[in-house]
Amino acid sequence: MFVLDSRLQQDTLPMGDLPLCRVLLSNDASYPWFILVPRRADISEVFQLAVADQQLLWAETTELAQLLQQAFRADKMNVAALGNVVSQLHMHVIVRRRDDAAWPAPVWGKHPARPYTDEEVAVIRERLRVAFQHDPRFVQAGV
Repeated sequence: MFVLDSRLQQDTLPMGDLPLCRVLLSNDASYPWFILVPRRADISEVFQLAVADQQLLWAETTELAQLLQQAFRADKMNVAALGNVVSQLHMHVIVRRRDDAAWPAPVWGKHPARPYTDEEVAVIRERLRVAFQHDPRFVQAGV
């Protein structure tokens, strides 16, 4: 049974679900920073997924990165699966802009997280709704 890691629960906001992955927003308003978590139990590495799920993970990651690049006018998209702190398999999909707080350095640990306001979260949810409007596979959280 899939259970979201407690650290991910604590540090993110649920945005919705794709066929394989839960879509989360890192609660750091410094960057539009999304996290995809495959809804599979006890998986910490990509190679532990069935081949079909590996392909779906990459397809969902790619789709999300493309949509976010357009929706947030990214200069660069950072995509990574690290798992050094949270072992549950998850993909970071981070919108980077030349004027963001950490550019051009990595975002990890560069600045303290600044939590989103309710209004900022509402704007992000609307951007996602518009970005995924032609993809019925995305089920937005709280809708």
